[in-house]
Amino acid sequence: MGREDQVEEREVLDSIFPDEITDLSDTAYKVSITLDNPENDSEETEQPVIYLEVSYPPDYPDVAPDLNITPPPNAPRNSRLDVQEDRERLLETLQPTIEENMGMAMVFTLVSALKESAELLMAERANAVQAEKEMVAAKAEEEENRKFQGTPVNRETFLEWNARFQKEIEDEERRQREEKEAEDKKKKSGKEEKKLTGRQLWERGLAGKGDDEDEEDSMPAVDKLKVAA
Repeated sequence: MGREDQVEEREVLDSIFPDEITDLSDTAYKVSITLDNPENDSEETEQPVIYLEVSYPPDYPDVAPDLNITPPPNAPRNSRLDVQEDRERLLETLQPTIEENMGMAMVFTLVSALKESAELLMAERANAVQAEKEMVAAKAEEEENRKFQGTPVNRETFLEWNARFQKEIEDEERRQREEKEAEDKKKKSGKEEKKLTGRQLWERGLAGKGDDEDEEDSMPAVDKLKVAA
């Protein structure tokens, strides 16, 4: 166990990850891991990539390898995964796998476990975003539906509505009555102005004019003859 096992594992990894593995030294290398975006995540289109850096201690695999997780240089920001912030959490998820495989070549298993843990973390965050969107949409729909929902009818709400309805009727009848009274008063006032008193006729020089002419026209002919004799 020791260096021979390390060389043998490294050769096996070359055949599994021919384009993903890069040597850092004789006993260290890094494996590029391309992660799949969550199925329900419409915001992210580019698949994120992370590196698992592995360094063999002299007694590996009887002891755990030294591990580190890094992002590619100038990697675009991914809203579902931040290697700087998530590194310790992801490394902790590998501890059970290390303990289960102690004494055996474990790097391939660690790569698979890291890919699964990172994708699960991304899925949790995508689900949280989706759940928030659904909650906002449901709230908006509830507000929209409330516009078309009337007030539930019970005895108390009916009595309140009936009282308002009766008051509206009374107010309308009173308004119509007041308008009619005002109109009648206006008409009556106009008639009184047309019918002048005797004094008003005299003051305006109209008194007796119509009556004298009528009396003169209606005087009997016999009276005119008598006067002439």
